[in-house]
Amino acid sequence: MIPYGKQNVNQHDIEAVINVLKSDYLTQGPVVPEFESSVCRLVEAKYSIAVNSATSALHIACLALGLSKEDVVWTSPISFVASANCALYCGAGIDFVDIEEDTHNLSVDKLSEKLRFHKNNDLPLPKIVIPVHLAGHCCDMEGVGRLSKEYGFHIIEDAAHAIGGSYQGQPVGAGLYSDITVFSFHPVKIITTAEGGMATTNNIELANKMRQLRSHGVTRDESRLQLKNSSPWYYEQQFLGFNYRLTDIQAALGLSQLDRLGKFIEDRKMIAHRYLKKLHHLPIKLPVTNEKYQSSWHLFIIKLQLENISKTHLQIFNEFRQRGVGVNLHYIPIYKQPYYQEMGFDSEYCTVAESYYKAAISIPIFQGLSELDQDEVIKAVCEVIE
Repeated sequence: MIPYGKQNVNQHDIEAVINVLKSDYLTQGPVVPEFESSVCRLVEAKYSIAVNSATSALHIACLALGLSKEDVVWTSPISFVASANCALYCGAGIDFVDIEEDTHNLSVDKLSEKLRFHKNNDLPLPKIVIPVHLAGHCCDMEGVGRLSKEYGFHIIEDAAHAIGGSYQGQPVGAGLYSDITVFSFHPVKIITTAEGGMATTNNIELANKMRQLRSHGVTRDESRLQLKNSSPWYYEQQFLGFNYRLTDIQAALGLSQLDRLGKFIEDRKMIAHRYLKKLHHLPIKLPVTNEKYQSSWHLFIIKLQLENISKTHLQIFNEFRQRGVGVNLHYIPIYKQPYYQEMGFDSEYCTVAESYYKAAISIPIFQGLSELDQDEVIKAVCEVIE
């Protein structure tokens, strides 16, 4: 089976991990801050906070921005559930903004309409909006940023798919229009720490708050202590935090992977361009490109034009799997999940997201996908759909 995504681990990665295993520190050592500094340089952000998952990064990002039970977060329905769950962890409400037809990202037009409707009808406005860079293609952050100034909400970029991508000539994570950007280093992402995540920001207060939140709310920083104490062992828990720390073992893998990020992105780009060239004649909608951004091509999502195909979505999906092509679907609209249905969301809440869900399929793309396997994917797509 050709998987839709796969990590790429080489001998250098293995040796980097072994070196940490032989060192004095397995966690809370020197490698985590080194990894954080490397990501800062890569994305041109001032501060970065490494954590044990992108979900944890989303959670502490929300808390650092002061999200509470009186507030609400708006995000895209086409994402993994973590993009919405992070609001619920804080006791806040959650709502969804429909997506664009072309990019499948959160629609700025729909966001503008929803904000205007809520303001005019004295309905709750969002404390935070979380745009998601689906498949590595950047959301219209300039548009979201413009609306944030008008309506006063904060922005967390969910860039779990987008490390190595760029927007308006700047790396994703630079914080051109957002308060905080969150990355994922899960094995199917572009680089991996096995499990892990990162938050980047240009705001030192947000950075300090997130660092403390990831480690039980504890600090040893003398400038932040409430009680002045010269004892070398003294530390303070100043609020309720979490054990969301990344280990030096994971950071070593991430650092090693980061050295090959450029090559990984180029490999994905070449595969994507090959698919675009070979599949353009089929009754499918291919990913769009935009001069505003350079995608990291985390996923390659095709949308079936089912009105021109004599098979159902399910039949096509199953035929791919039967041929050994490990397709997937990213994602089921979050509000369709039973947990969210119990919260009162209608099963057809976002019409464009519904249309997307009924026709989308992710085909394999990852660094190390051989030309032979690419040919197998192309052949399967052509034969199954034609």
